[in-house]
Amino acid sequence: MDEIRHIRFHDIKTAFILILITAFFLNSLSCEKQADRTALSADGDIRLIQLNPGHFHAGLVQKSIYERVDPVVHVYAPEGPDLEGFLARIEGYNSRTEQPTSWRMRVYSGSDYLEKMLAEKAGNVMVTAGNNAQKTEYIMRAVAAGLNVLADKPMVIRPDEFPLLIEAFRTADENGVLLYDVMTERYEITNILQRELSMIPAVFGELEKGSAEDPAITKESVHHLFKYVSGSPLIRPGWFFDVKQQGTGLADVGTHLVDLIQWECFPGQIIDYGSDIEIIAAEGWTTNMDREQFERVTGLSEYPEYLSDYIDQELLKYPCNGGMTYKINGVYAKVSVIWDFQAPEGTGDTHYSIMRGSKCNLIIRQGREEDYRPTLYIEAPGNMDAFSKSLQAAVTDLIAAKYPGVEVVRLSGRTWKLEIPDEYKVGHEAHFSQVMEKYLQFLDVGEMPVWEVPNMIAKYYTTTAAAQMISNR
Repeated sequence: MDEIRHIRFHDIKTAFILILITAFFLNSLSCEKQADRTALSADGDIRLIQLNPGHFHAGLVQKSIYERVDPVVHVYAPEGPDLEGFLARIEGYNSRTEQPTSWRMRVYSGSDYLEKMLAEKAGNVMVTAGNNAQKTEYIMRAVAAGLNVLADKPMVIRPDEFPLLIEAFRTADENGVLLYDVMTERYEITNILQRELSMIPAVFGELEKGSAEDPAITKESVHHLFKYVSGSPLIRPGWFFDVKQQGTGLADVGTHLVDLIQWECFPGQIIDYGSDIEIIAAEGWTTNMDREQFERVTGLSEYPEYLSDYIDQELLKYPCNGGMTYKINGVYAKVSVIWDFQAPEGTGDTHYSIMRGSKCNLIIRQGREEDYRPTLYIEAPGNMDAFSKSLQAAVTDLIAAKYPGVEVVRLSGRTWKLEIPDEYKVGHEAHFSQVMEKYLQFLDVGEMPVWEVPNMIAKYYTTTAAAQMISNR
């Protein structure tokens, strides 16, 4: 392209950067705020609030019981199928035969649910996973009221609300509460091991810079609108298909891929969205459904009025797919989010990822050859004997020391793969409890790693800037 443009928001961004430098980069937590945070975990009583839990992820946060979390959960939501579906899912967990949970739900249902939640403050950690149209407002109001917040992705879907998210992080710091998002893909074992291998210079070398045409990092996620969750068909709300309420694929699922790029390629490093991120190109396209498919996935026999902009001769043209190319710390990266209607029998959502290093490429594939299970390959172009010895030593001495049982197998020529015991392949639903356990650890110490907040901000700058570029076309 003739010109690479660095997407920037309003001048307010500069002021917010100065705030962030003070609040986060210098890590200037006051003694008073630290004492407040410590008190939360010191009394051993973490009390959850669920606000408008319209996404099935809200239920998955409670699929497990946690030792230090009060089993009484206060729910604030409008009446309707979203609330009913959430409560039914929790009841299913409570009544299951194996490892039943013991949640006791206290529900307020009314149009003033947000104000009621803020007035009562019946808990100290708010979970929000649902309609994304108001999520940034929910987050801001909650941290302003002194509540810790665990938010399902995405925290923000509209570029014009990105400054509000920055303000929410500033306010959370001022009030001594922790604002964190649910990044389940950090707990998928092939992503973990791809990251681990990339940090071993004898194996990976250095991360390549790549180019716009041949990025150093590519991540592609294929999801499906109709699927099974906890053994039952997933019924999605009608609003899921309205990008003004759910967000585009890049603004929603794209947060996972951007997060993985930051987390894997620049571990422990602070990413400054104002200077380290450059959006090069972005595009979006639709997945089309007929009325029968729409009814199958939503249970609705008619298209809601708010979807009228997406209807073309009885077809719902859902603008959920997207791709973008961008630079992060001078490295070219590409992200693609694709939504198909339903996976073929015996398959599911898939993930493809490649990190190109000076000594080898680390590739995750999840296709037919892998029986649709994520598999990590190592491909090297150099001296095979020397590389093979270095790789074997690294896996034996470093990887297997952290993850016993992991082995490396040479397939043919220049390709190896990691053999990973099934005990590490816990599945997507189990990752939600792992995220919750990590968040509880943060609450224990009263703080998160210094890079978490600025990198969350960089992540949502990246996704919303790409969404802005698409909408400007």
